[in-house]
Amino acid sequence: MIIYGTAILAVCHLLGVYLGNILGMALGVKANVGGVAIAMILLIISKELLAKRGHLPQTTQFGVLYWSGMYIPIVVAMSAGQNVVAALSGGMLGLIVSVASLIATVLVIRWLNKSSGDYESYEWTVETAEKAV
Repeated sequence: MIIYGTAILAVCHLLGVYLGNILGMALGVKANVGGVAIAMILLIISKELLAKRGHLPQTTQFGVLYWSGMYIPIVVAMSAGQNVVAALSGGMLGLIVSVASLIATVLVIRWLNKSSGDYESYEWTVETAEKAV
């Protein structure tokens, strides 16, 4: 069912917030550091792993795909509210963490794209649309 995609997103979001808080405490910052990005990476990894093992029906994949598409604009909107200038003026740590997370995200996405190789799971067919209704 498509609603299971929402459940997977919720679990990934809660884990991302928790891990972001732990990362913030480890860095000595009283804030969530990268929790939303961690959640997005967990969502991508969990979708790929579950789909490869056959535990994720195609309609559920559409739910995950929908929320993946909705999640990115939400992240952009949240990032627009942050004061980047203040973060960078606080020291080089913000710049170093930003560059490191960007490089890590690019490498993870390239690895996932290279390892999956099956993009036919994203095709919406008439039979699938009739089953979903």
